[in-house]
Amino acid sequence: MERHLLAAEELELFLRDLPEWSVAGDLLTRTYQFADFVRAFTFMSAVAMHCERLNHHPEWSNVYGRVEVRLTTHDLGGVTSLDTALARIMEELADG
Repeated sequence: MERHLLAAEELELFLRDLPEWSVAGDLLTRTYQFADFVRAFTFMSAVAMHCERLNHHPEWSNVYGRVEVRLTTHDLGGVTSLDTALARIMEELADG
């Protein structure tokens, strides 16, 4: 997958499409709330398989049913198309 830093307009379009996400500096962030720890951990396990395939890994933390996610592409210094692709995968898995 080709990676490029997203322009402000591209980020704006992404945020309009997925308003639960936000931008904080050079990060895309989102907090997911699940009914319990098992559901949160199941989500994280499913996401992990995609992370390995993409060779792109989130900064995330989990407390009980909450999963806090931070996405950035460190080697390019900001949010890229790879981050938004992973965010979209996370949305699909969280809804599933």
